[in-house]
Amino acid sequence: MARFNRRRFIQYGSLAAGTGLLAACGNTAETTTDTPAEPSAAGELQKVTFGTNWYAQAEHGGFYQAIAADIYREYGLDVTIQMGGPQVNGTQLLMGGAVDFFMGYAADAIKAVEEGIPKVTVAAIFQKDPQILIAHPDQGIKDLVDLKGKPIFISKAANVTYWPFLAAKYGFTDDMKRNYNFNPGPFLADKNSAQQGYLSSEPLAIAKEGGFEPMVFLLADYGYTAYATTIETRQEIVDGDPDLVQRFVDASIKGWYSYFEDPSLGNELIKQDNPEMTDEQLAYSLEKMQEYGIAISGDSEAKGIGAMTDERWKTFFEDMSTAGIFSADTDYTQAYTLEFVNKGADFYQN
Repeated sequence: MARFNRRRFIQYGSLAAGTGLLAACGNTAETTTDTPAEPSAAGELQKVTFGTNWYAQAEHGGFYQAIAADIYREYGLDVTIQMGGPQVNGTQLLMGGAVDFFMGYAADAIKAVEEGIPKVTVAAIFQKDPQILIAHPDQGIKDLVDLKGKPIFISKAANVTYWPFLAAKYGFTDDMKRNYNFNPGPFLADKNSAQQGYLSSEPLAIAKEGGFEPMVFLLADYGYTAYATTIETRQEIVDGDPDLVQRFVDASIKGWYSYFEDPSLGNELIKQDNPEMTDEQLAYSLEKMQEYGIAISGDSEAKGIGAMTDERWKTFFEDMSTAGIFSADTDYTQAYTLEFVNKGADFYQN
């Protein structure tokens, strides 16, 4: 990593502990894709490790499906999924070489440019960030703007992602913030409050624990244009082995189309990696991802899952720069490349 100085290598090279591993398994399937790369003459597959951003769940389903359905193998890849969690730092893992690809998000990709960290986003699986705000029903809250002035439980990460956007566009103020510790108890106890959540997770938990259907506001539908569940890798891999990047991206996208068609294979591997995951939660998450067009909407309807555009990145950067998250002179275009995506929905579903 010629452009990556020793201090930063040490800083981001320390590995986070406590992750789970799930290796690609099963027999090599016959090639059914358009032009997948073949294994070597000796029949060897290229080993790849992909790090996720949280415990195994339906929001990771396409990657698990690509293992279970032998899609990665059809592309000459032996993929291991390294499961994330609350103590896992994806940039450390990626820059330290513990993983080859990581599940990232747009704001962090641009922040990496500002910090001189040579990683790049090569695909965006989610066109809509599943981040939501949740409110109690029957409190006169009909729209996101109605939450202005109310106490809202948010995580620390919100301060460098969606909260500045809400402050700039909807007038939310810091005195509204309450610390969110991933426990819905404080929200349930205060009907006047709201809390952050994930579209495909917290609403179900609140409905079961609180006994009511909460009001749900998907920030992506209110102007928060961040890509989510991105695939990012080191710049050196993009420069030195673009064929590997292309194969991993293509196979992952095809895994997502397969998962949306029939998630049963991927779900079995998800439950192996995360035994606490239930069939009810998996079904609910899949339903919400499809209902709200989290992966298939906008540009991805024609360009295919994983789609990205220069215009979308520019809009997000400008919005967040206005909110004070990024410096206006940051070259945000270094955060991503369109080289490996946008082949068309038909290509990935063939």
